[in-house]
Amino acid sequence: QTAAMLRSKMVDFKQFAITLLCVGSFFYLGTILPSVEKTMVSTNVYMGATILFLGMSILFFRLSNKYKKILAEMDDHDSLKQ
Repeated sequence: QTAAMLRSKMVDFKQFAITLLCVGSFFYLGTILPSVEKTMVSTNVYMGATILFLGMSILFFRLSNKYKKILAEMDDHDSLKQ
């Protein structure tokens, strides 16, 4: 794979991770903020969504770091050739 393609994937995965982190934070706020209409079921749904979104965020941050390491290795390998 080319360096430009890997860099593009790295940036995309980081943007996905930040977006999912923000959405997960809003679900968490929905869990902790008091409300008259809130039931145990809605609290559990919000907590489940929070865990899901934060877990996916962690996954995308790890994928971004994976591509960042691959790019660093490619750059090191290219600098050694010169």
